[in-house]
Amino acid sequence: MLKIQRNHIDIWLLMVVLGLMVASLGIVYSASAEWSFKRFDTQSHYLDLHAIKILLSIAALFVGLSIPYGVYKKFTKTALILAVLFLGVTFVLGGETKGAVRWLRFGGLGFQPSELAKFALLFHISLLMATKGDQVRDFKRGFFPIIIWIGIVTGLVLAQPNLSTGMMLFALTIILLFAGQVKMLHLLGMIVVAVCIFALYVLFMAYVLKRPYQLERIMHFVRGNPDGQHNYQLWQGIIGFGNGGLFGVGPGESRQRDLFLPESYNDFVYSIVGEEYGLLGALLVLGAFLFVMLRGLRIAKHAKDDFARFLAIAITCSITLYALVNASVALGLLPTTGLPMPFISYGGSALLLSAYSVGVLLNISAHTDLHPRAAKAEKENIDLSGPETGLGKVY
Repeated sequence: MLKIQRNHIDIWLLMVVLGLMVASLGIVYSASAEWSFKRFDTQSHYLDLHAIKILLSIAALFVGLSIPYGVYKKFTKTALILAVLFLGVTFVLGGETKGAVRWLRFGGLGFQPSELAKFALLFHISLLMATKGDQVRDFKRGFFPIIIWIGIVTGLVLAQPNLSTGMMLFALTIILLFAGQVKMLHLLGMIVVAVCIFALYVLFMAYVLKRPYQLERIMHFVRGNPDGQHNYQLWQGIIGFGNGGLFGVGPGESRQRDLFLPESYNDFVYSIVGEEYGLLGALLVLGAFLFVMLRGLRIAKHAKDDFARFLAIAITCSITLYALVNASVALGLLPTTGLPMPFISYGGSALLLSAYSVGVLLNISAHTDLHPRAAKAEKENIDLSGPETGLGKVY
């Protein structure tokens, strides 16, 4: 007879994410070879480091998969406080890169606290909304405590300065609050206030602190000036897409990576995908992220409780929105930012934490009963079904 084994993870989501990470090895190697040879006299320096980070990220994914998502309810506030402390310590001990203090260095290793803060904030807001329930519609008791946390974390990220990450943090929390059905009046008021703050922040950076690069990037984007120095990277990336055409120039045959396109293995890696694999390859990558979005939202829809639902929405939107913004920047649809493409760009804190968060999403999927599998039982009194809240077998 057939018995139904329940509580299996979403195997297709797992395979797509692992596929993206494995594919990134070839993409990063091709995009970084010339830069690596110029700086380290070997073409494989960045590949070697990226491969190690991919292995660590895969391990992190399975660690996240193995921990029941309910455990995080006890630690979201502690993790968020710790992340805020890390952001504060970064101002004192962090290393400066391109005029911004965003990294903590431990020997030869680097850690970006804003990535930890992003997921800690999303996890904690998910718990707050699940705990408060309908109280989130009450400004004083429900909505206000949440926006305090959002203001603290976003403010510290903006102070690094890191406008792009700060804006993405805000956008993700808006999506989460909308999913939690807060009052639209409260949400719209929050958006209006935030837009004014972001505008004042850009002007303050440009005219008070004499760091006008953020404002210049925006203005050059609006004017569409290909000769501006802040648009150089963007136009080189667009040239790469033009070179690729429909089918691409072939793996490892990119011309833009040959010292023309800065950060070709990181922020603008999607341009190398478009050049080497053409429109079809670029659409395939976006299609993979669309698949992740659809599977993640399906998991959220069938989640067993509100915390799991909000957490699945937060993780799914974090990954797919970053991918969409990165691709839009590479195509010239948005001003240049420093946001990586998840699982594809050269690895770091973002890769490790994104992989771990996918593990959490898969753990949630294992509790939805969306993926039952039939198995033959030799005797009727043998029950092959796993426990209702267990993971069952991982295929």
